[in-house]
Amino acid sequence: MDLQLQNKRALVTGSTSGIGFATAVALAREGAHVVLNGRSAQRVEDACKRLLAVVPQAQVSGAAADLATADGVQVLVSACPDIDILVNNLGIFEPKAFEDITDADWLQMFDVNVMSGVRLARAYLPAMRQRNWGRIVFVSSESGANIPAEMVHYGMSKSAQLAVSRGIAEVTAGTGITCNAVMPGPTMTEGVGEFFASLAAGQGVDLAEAQRRFFADARPSSLLKRFIDPAEVASLIAYICSPLSAATTGAALRVDGGIVRSII
Repeated sequence: MDLQLQNKRALVTGSTSGIGFATAVALAREGAHVVLNGRSAQRVEDACKRLLAVVPQAQVSGAAADLATADGVQVLVSACPDIDILVNNLGIFEPKAFEDITDADWLQMFDVNVMSGVRLARAYLPAMRQRNWGRIVFVSSESGANIPAEMVHYGMSKSAQLAVSRGIAEVTAGTGITCNAVMPGPTMTEGVGEFFASLAAGQGVDLAEAQRRFFADARPSSLLKRFIDPAEVASLIAYICSPLSAATTGAALRVDGGIVRSII
């Protein structure tokens, strides 16, 4: 299927690895000019090289900026002043007992996971309005609906992304701009892989057994019973960035392996 993304300009935040990188690859394969982003210039440069190795014909550039701050967002916007597609993928997570989550932890989670996307959407929306076309995507999580007891602050930030996404869709009603949220389930990103390797070592089991225990005990409602590949999430994101998805807006779209039991 041709997603009609040829020469569209797409910025994917937090895209040096994981879902962000997989999304950049998917968009590049469809002919979009993709801007990769990360905090480190070296990681961004390396990610651009890896993307070109996968998609040799890709139109790709990079912009390093720390989007946890308003100043960092401005650095990125200055380097990449006009885009058609914004994928707010940047996110952090941290398992921590509720009683141990400090005010600083709450604020950092909100700044990185929520305000980075808010600030970027606010910056890019005026030009999208002028063209009467644009796509804004927030990469949320099933944790926005199923708040995890082991990281309540993370769940809060993912719920907030759902609210912001719907709100932006409301304020762009009747235009050619859409805004949606995607809700991945447990996905085998680099960070998750490192976390489970450490968990397995602590439990004295191999990685496969640690993952089996996770789905049996922590996420028993999963129908997939395995971790999702980042490319499986990226496929959905690429579609909702496409002109073909014009009737999909204001939605919270699940790619969660069936963890969320509600049918609506």
